[in-house]
Amino acid sequence: MSYLYRQLLTMLRRLLLLSILLFPCVMFAATKTDSLFAQLNLELNNKKIYDQHKEASIQKLKRSLNTAPPGNLQARFTICTKLYDEYKSYQYDSAYVYATKMLEISHQLNDKAKIDYSRIKTGFILLSSGMFKETFDNLKGINVKYLDDSVKIEYYSIMTRAYYDLASYDNDKHYTIEYNNLANKYIDSAIALSKANSYDRIYLTGYKKLKNGQVQESEADFIALLNRHKLTMHQYAIVASTLSNIYQDDKNHQQRIDLLIQATISDIKTSTKETVALFWLAQLLYKDGDINNTYVYLQTALDDAEFYGARQRKIQIGTLLPVVASQRLNYVEGEKTRFLIYLGSIAVLAFAVILVSIMLFRQLSELKTKEKIIDDKNVQLEKINDKLLEGTKIKEEYIGYFFDVISGYILQLEKIKRTIDMKLTIKKYDDIQLIIDKINIKKDRDKLFYTFDHVFIKIFPNFVNDFNALFHKEDQVWPKDDEVLSTDLRIFALIRMGISDTETIAKILEYSEKTIYVYKMRMKAKAIVPGDQFDHDIMAIKAVDGK
Repeated sequence: MSYLYRQLLTMLRRLLLLSILLFPCVMFAATKTDSLFAQLNLELNNKKIYDQHKEASIQKLKRSLNTAPPGNLQARFTICTKLYDEYKSYQYDSAYVYATKMLEISHQLNDKAKIDYSRIKTGFILLSSGMFKETFDNLKGINVKYLDDSVKIEYYSIMTRAYYDLASYDNDKHYTIEYNNLANKYIDSAIALSKANSYDRIYLTGYKKLKNGQVQESEADFIALLNRHKLTMHQYAIVASTLSNIYQDDKNHQQRIDLLIQATISDIKTSTKETVALFWLAQLLYKDGDINNTYVYLQTALDDAEFYGARQRKIQIGTLLPVVASQRLNYVEGEKTRFLIYLGSIAVLAFAVILVSIMLFRQLSELKTKEKIIDDKNVQLEKINDKLLEGTKIKEEYIGYFFDVISGYILQLEKIKRTIDMKLTIKKYDDIQLIIDKINIKKDRDKLFYTFDHVFIKIFPNFVNDFNALFHKEDQVWPKDDEVLSTDLRIFALIRMGISDTETIAKILEYSEKTIYVYKMRMKAKAIVPGDQFDHDIMAIKAVDGK
């Protein structure tokens, strides 16, 4: 046996060495995974956790809204605004609902500033969803002079984004120029209102430079934001993804990918679904030939776009995804072919190992079969021994018990016989009747049952508990205070003793066979186990250890 094991180990070592020599690409083809990609993939796995935290915050605000007094319109407006802010980059439909509620409350308050503020909020999500016409229709007629500077900046920023996006979407020689000019006017207004050295001032300034071809100048602004300003994660994602657009040459290709990865990670952590960073990253990876990551990231970006309701982005992703899916399928098929070639190559070598394994298996199987036979015999002997010990214990107890009872009855009969003989001799016949009347059969029978019950419980101390374990609580049978066993329990005690014949049980207990049958069937019907199992469980109740 040890020789076979040594041969097997030698063959496995040779197989491993040959596999390495023949297929070095399998062992060494993988390259070092970039730490940023590793972090991104980790955060993608944690995506649901961040979304759950987002939903928890939303539910808390909804509870606040539900408990806010209907007449306290200002408080309800504030809560609706917070709910809108939670949803605006998370889910379009819900954001639209709360923007509409803000508008309704504003009309109830008859507050012109709040009405326009609510319309601006609605305009943002309409634009985020890709609905240009609806955005412009919604923002038409807003009088900015009634608005705070921060709201004015928000209004001008939305209009800027709308016209810049529309110019990119049209991409023609006529309307694009007009839309870019309008966007420049709005962004100038937003820059003029923003505070010096603030996030809004620096970002909007850099964004205008980027849109108007001043790439190097805009780069400096965005780098300054990333390095010298304490940004929120959402702001960081916006700046990083915008800066990535500047690095479109081969020299800065890796830097662009890094920025988009960092932007995507920030978007995931903030549960931002209205984003383009992941889509842009997938586009770059597709050009690099990284089909697997491209497919995964495109699918995730599409899920986010569908969840948010971003129509334009769904169209963009839907154009590229089928192409990537087709190439990924070809790649997977190629991998399958290479794997089959590799598998076929090692199959021959593995065959020898299988032969040795079969030999070992047969020998081990024979050994296990013999061991199982011995174990089964030991189990059978143990069961037989337990039954013999139990039977011996029962016989010892009941032989002594019946010897005492019979001896007592013999002495009693002998005494009665002597008394009757004497009465007959002296011809006192009336006294004989008095002697017979003193014999109490019921009392003797009760004494017999009482003694039987005590001896039985001595042998099977857990019988009552084990018996009742076979029934629901309401159907359990417990002896009364003055009883050791009830009639039901006594019937099944006799069965446990091995007396299964109904006629015999009826004679012992002085009942009719029909009565005994009814008792048995009634208890079986109430049991929580089937009839056959019930009989088996009764006989399985253990006697006290006879050792």
